[in-house]
Amino acid sequence: MEEIFSAAGLVSFLSLTLMEIVLGIDNIVFISILVARLPEQQQPRARFIGIALALLVRVALLFAITWLIGAEKGLFSLFGQEISTRDLILMGGGIFLLYKSTTEIHHKLEGQEESNREAKAISFGSVLLQIILLDIVFSFDSILTAIGLVDNVMIMVVAVIISMGVMLLAAGTIARFIEKHPTVKMLALSFLLLIGVMLVLEGIEVHIPKFAIYAAIFFSLFVEFLNIKVRKNAAKTVDLHQQYKE
Repeated sequence: MEEIFSAAGLVSFLSLTLMEIVLGIDNIVFISILVARLPEQQQPRARFIGIALALLVRVALLFAITWLIGAEKGLFSLFGQEISTRDLILMGGGIFLLYKSTTEIHHKLEGQEESNREAKAISFGSVLLQIILLDIVFSFDSILTAIGLVDNVMIMVVAVIISMGVMLLAAGTIARFIEKHPTVKMLALSFLLLIGVMLVLEGIEVHIPKFAIYAAIFFSLFVEFLNIKVRKNAAKTVDLHQQYKE
């Protein structure tokens, strides 16, 4: 524990916590979009369970570091490329994320009526199962990144717990914001498509810098926030003109 409170330990802890929060945003977005298909009274419980499960998976993986490092060893060769357990998990998760994101975008483009029919058919258990599957993939990628940054398990555990606590507090606000702004929801689905492609490429050892991906995401969000502000100002101007005419 003393290492955590050393200067180097605190720097590692703060860096890792911030990185885990950033890496956890895509997890929250996916959970928020899935949970939105449930009845409103079930949504907070589903979000809580989803994030709690993500925390449990991350902590379990941290204490299974020996297995996790072994998961990067090749199982078999395909077209001259060594394929490991890690690669299979990332590719499977990426394909699943591509499928879910594409399906959600399709429902949005097809119209509200089809989306409503689908929402009635979806069950709490089905949503929870999908959340668990993606929690495993996101956790796997997140913890492998953490291992590359820090070599102290306790620092990793504390950083992960705090980052997941922040995610839990922010999840409701993010979910409401996404539902309130349809263009942000479409942008979020596009991000998930991008992350799905990135996971598949990671699985076949084609590495794209995560910084570049997240920089593009945050820049797009910044532009969208400006658009939201412009739309709000335009709406206020129209209201003022109408009041003046009356």
